[in-house]
Amino acid sequence: MEINLFDDSTWGTLRPLTYTRPVADLRIGTLTIAEKWNIYSNTTAGFSTQPYLSVKYPVNNNACTFINGAVCPDPELYHAIDLLHSGEVLKKDNFIIAYKINIGEVVSLATVEVFRQVAYNQVFTRIIFPEDIFKYNDIELRKDFDLLTKGRTSASLSGTNTILGENIFIEEGAVAECSTFNTLTGPVYLGKNSQVWEGTHIRGSFSLGEDSQVKMGTKIYGQTTIGPHCRVGGEINNAVIWGYSAKGHEGYLGNSVMGQWCNIGADSNNSNLKNNYAEVKLWDYEKEAFRKTGLQFCGLIMADHSKCGINTMFNTGTVVGVSANVFGAGFPRNFVPDFAWGGAQGFEPYSLKKMFDTTEKVFERKNISFNQIERNILSSIFDLTADYRHF
Repeated sequence: MEINLFDDSTWGTLRPLTYTRPVADLRIGTLTIAEKWNIYSNTTAGFSTQPYLSVKYPVNNNACTFINGAVCPDPELYHAIDLLHSGEVLKKDNFIIAYKINIGEVVSLATVEVFRQVAYNQVFTRIIFPEDIFKYNDIELRKDFDLLTKGRTSASLSGTNTILGENIFIEEGAVAECSTFNTLTGPVYLGKNSQVWEGTHIRGSFSLGEDSQVKMGTKIYGQTTIGPHCRVGGEINNAVIWGYSAKGHEGYLGNSVMGQWCNIGADSNNSNLKNNYAEVKLWDYEKEAFRKTGLQFCGLIMADHSKCGINTMFNTGTVVGVSANVFGAGFPRNFVPDFAWGGAQGFEPYSLKKMFDTTEKVFERKNISFNQIERNILSSIFDLTADYRHF
């Protein structure tokens, strides 16, 4: 089945995380949503997304099946989509899950509404807001563990480690020494060539991405994902880090989502619970106001390319936009706009030239070229978010 993963209105409600990517490129569980669908469909999905993202995330012109990028697959859902015929749409209530067209046919979501409707009544994972990523991460970690390990044999770890339970899978090249892994609370997955340094304590469910490192003495609680090419330390609880990011020192990160190419300075912390135990609100780009989350525990949402200096204190329910640079004493505001530079004492715009100079150095550290495609995407985001930077 050749597929395209399409963005609907959730691309807007998932900002700022989606400014730099289609919805299906978000990581929840071990894999991104697109990677999950690639495994199920045994192909490489295309994307139907915002025009300025389409060069990096192209559409598959040969695909007849279009699947909502905010939906995570499972066997029952994949089977229901596979049974669709051209001109049919799979829906749960009024929500479009997937539809099928003829090759070369071009349709809009409004047109799809008149397709023959096929009802789907089973439960599935769907993300709508940024906090849904850590909220549903445990569900997807367990599903991805089964998906990635079925029929395979795990490598082994050094005898210096203590492993509680047997729900652990070690990819080739992964190493750990003198650490504890509690798989009684959920599965633990260590990706290819990942490292867990001495004195670390990890409770499942947990996933560590390829070539990522957990530093000495780290404490990681369940429902946590560390994506590929990351380095983490300190205390982490129910957080998702997309990849190519660092939280390498002491400090707490909980009930949070970090994007790609982010860095958290030493001894920085986020609050995930208000002192009065009240419901947490998050900045909503669609409403241009703070939105109730229905959650008592909600920490930091940090978009791609953002960074904070040492001893930064993020208040409960803080949203940091794309390529913000936060530093200084005190609590910064609960919404830090995209391309903002500063902290509690005030912000100023972070110029594209300065941002590009820094990003080029960051990419070089990972032997990746900061090419014109990346520059064009960030330039588009800079323009799209200009109204938020009236400091």
